Amino acid sequence: MKEEIISFISQVFAKTGKKKAVIGVSGGIDSAVVLALVTNSLSKDSVIPVLMPFAKQEMQDAVKICTWNGFTPDLVIEKNIEPIVEAASLVLGGNQDQVRQGNLMARARMMVLFDTAKKHDALVAGTENKSENILGYFTRFGDSASDLEPIAHLYKTQVRQLAIELGLPSRFLEKQPSAGLWQGQSDEQEFGFSYQDADQLLMKMENEASKLGCSFKNAIEKHLEQNQMSETERKILQRVKQNWFKQEVPYKIN
Repeated sequence: MKEEIISFISQVFAKTGKKKAVIGVSGGIDSAVVLALVTNSLSKDSVIPVLMPFAKQEMQDAVKICTWNGFTPDLVIEKNIEPIVEAASLVLGGNQDQVRQGNLMARARMMVLFDTAKKHDALVAGTENKSENILGYFTRFGDSASDLEPIAHLYKTQVRQLAIELGLPSRFLEKQPSAGLWQGQSDEQEFGFSYQDADQLLMKMENEASKLGCSFKNAIEKHLEQNQMSETERKILQRVKQNWFKQEVPYKIN
């Protein structure tokens, strides 16, 4: 798994002629894994880790994984996105709810990453995984924006397996998944189900779609028509269905 992704990263940079990569490091397992993969592929001197706290957001784990990969403080960029988010919020009328505020934060981070990439003639390495993508748990033109996605083909539970293969510190295997959008925010708390449950079901749906010779979306719709499923299964599949438009937009005239 590791060698295949490292080879993929090398091929992308050879194809594009770019020499440097920019990556937003949050302190979560996804960005930790991507940072390790990109550093293994390109070497430390060609990677620019960017920390983007909001206000007084704790970044201890982000610093820890940068240090673990051999980055000294002078090689790590830190940009607090609070002024960007506050300015955008003011222009938009203020009083955003948590979700809108979170979207502004995700898009502010991408502004910082792509501007940094422009400055250094680099590519932005994304940190999205397959579970988040299928569940629609991403901000369009925010955390889904990138130039290459090293782990987008892996479910969250597979990313964890890869973290073990890479020998990442145990802290990154133990901490609760979070997009860091507000105090105490947790992915699984928002979902109402675990990544473990979601991944098992989504893998099953992929196999079912293959057997039936239909699309993944149709397999989910057929499954939802059945009455014999747990409340957790129904919740997972309904979330996928409700967010499927994110896989299809922008709608165009062919």
